[in-house]
Amino acid sequence: MSILPPTSQRVQLHTKEEINKKIQEKTRENINYYKTKSRRQILDRIKELDKEWDIERALETNAAVIIFISSLLAISTKNIWWIIFIGIISAFLLEHALQGWCPPVPIFRRMGIRSSAEIDEEKYSLKKFIE
Repeated sequence: MSILPPTSQRVQLHTKEEINKKIQEKTRENINYYKTKSRRQILDRIKELDKEWDIERALETNAAVIIFISSLLAISTKNIWWIIFIGIISAFLLEHALQGWCPPVPIFRRMGIRSSAEIDEEKYSLKKFIE
């Protein structure tokens, strides 16, 4: 038995059930909305979904920006606390990679940022409408 959650479920496992339900409901609403739309509209929506940022991309970008700015501050101020801060951010990023949780996850999930599996669920459902 693995202590690590399945990759496709790790974010949902560390998200409050009410938030997961909201995201699932929004996905179902999107799918139902496009049931009666034209092939072109569905294909346009699929293109939008291909460009939608998932939680991984949002977290990686967030961490990269924080680490970059903190590195500049560490160099310019020569303050050890910026280096420690970089280590903390790196540890949180590792925690997310392994477990699916880090401090920004609840915030991003409340903002409606979905996992790639959740985005794919909508995409594959829409593709069935045009087959």
